[in-house]
Amino acid sequence: MRRRLCPLLAGALLLAAAGCGLTSGSPMVDDVEPGSVGRGKPLEGAKLTVTSKEFTEQLILGAIMGIAFQAAGAEVVDRTGIQGSVGSREAVVKGEADAGFEYTGTAWITYQGNSKPIPDPREQWEAVRDADVRNGVTWLAPSRLNNTYALAMNQANYKKYRTRTLSEVAELAKSDPGAVTLCVEGEFANRADGLPGMEKAYGMNIPAGNVTQMDTGIIYTQTAKGACTYGEVFTTDGRIKSMNLVVMEDDRKFFPNYNAAPTVNSDTFEKWPAIAEVLAPVTAKLDNTVAQDLNAKVDVDGEDPHQVALDWMVDEGFVKKG
Repeated sequence: MRRRLCPLLAGALLLAAAGCGLTSGSPMVDDVEPGSVGRGKPLEGAKLTVTSKEFTEQLILGAIMGIAFQAAGAEVVDRTGIQGSVGSREAVVKGEADAGFEYTGTAWITYQGNSKPIPDPREQWEAVRDADVRNGVTWLAPSRLNNTYALAMNQANYKKYRTRTLSEVAELAKSDPGAVTLCVEGEFANRADGLPGMEKAYGMNIPAGNVTQMDTGIIYTQTAKGACTYGEVFTTDGRIKSMNLVVMEDDRKFFPNYNAAPTVNSDTFEKWPAIAEVLAPVTAKLDNTVAQDLNAKVDVDGEDPHQVALDWMVDEGFVKKG
């Protein structure tokens, strides 16, 4: 999902010769006016390009950002939906896009080359903010939305094994090795901040035969069916709630914090500093519960990500329909 790399999403977004660049986009044309954000239209005259990665949550966050900018008076070009992390990141760095929501853990590990995450979410955000100054990227205040890894199980297995933390999963793996079977992505199975690191941090030794690799969407359905005791999930995924899965607490704080925060090309921010005040109340409202609800509208109910974003912005009073 959020951590995969190039190429760009096919369609209107084309692969630039130099790598993950942006060459096209389309205008956002939402008929919105200021609500609690954008009053006085402080971005009047701005032409801003918004970018995002390709998965559901990012499409929604990109739309939310673009809608807020429109309400504040800006003309907005939609270049959301880039496959992987590097494409949307490089667009902001190079000024091919002006802003997008990014995750602190992705920046710290993938872009800035660190191997050990910072356990405190605020300190992690401060670290990536400070490090990105030299890259021409300005980080605005983070949200409580933390889209990180977790293990989850269905209700039947929870009633059977009663684990609520990863430490308890580790204890179960020792006392009853056959009970701990995992459904995971191939990437998670091999990443240092995935299964190998989790096993090391918690003293687990899960036999290879107990681990089945599969695509993300299948993990949720197979976990819900009980085909595996535990499935790798993302903590803001709407299917957790819709399938009534029980998420294990990362009680040793192994997994990195992936708090979503707006990132802005620093030249753009210098020209349009009002971007911060426009986005601040919206970002402050975002948490895992909100994200799960919005993501479920797309992944479970089949709604359009942009429409989900617009409905939420209106319902929360951030913008008004024109």
